[in-house]
Amino acid sequence: MIVWEAQRDDWLYRIEEDLPGIGFYLRGYLSGVDTFDYLQETQEICVKFANEEFGVPLDSWHLIKD
Repeated sequence: MIVWEAQRDDWLYRIEEDLPGIGFYLRGYLSGVDTFDYLQETQEICVKFANEEFGVPLDSWHLIKD
């Protein structure tokens, strides 16, 4: 599973690859609690969505698991 993370204020955002062909989940964690997830077709869409909806800078994502 491929995983990217970004942090903004007290939030941790994570993009996790689902099974191949399914898509990618954008997850939001506040104080370690999984607060939401959104399924998108690509990792790039997740990054743009996080930027537009939650103000996560486009360049703040880091690959943590490949």
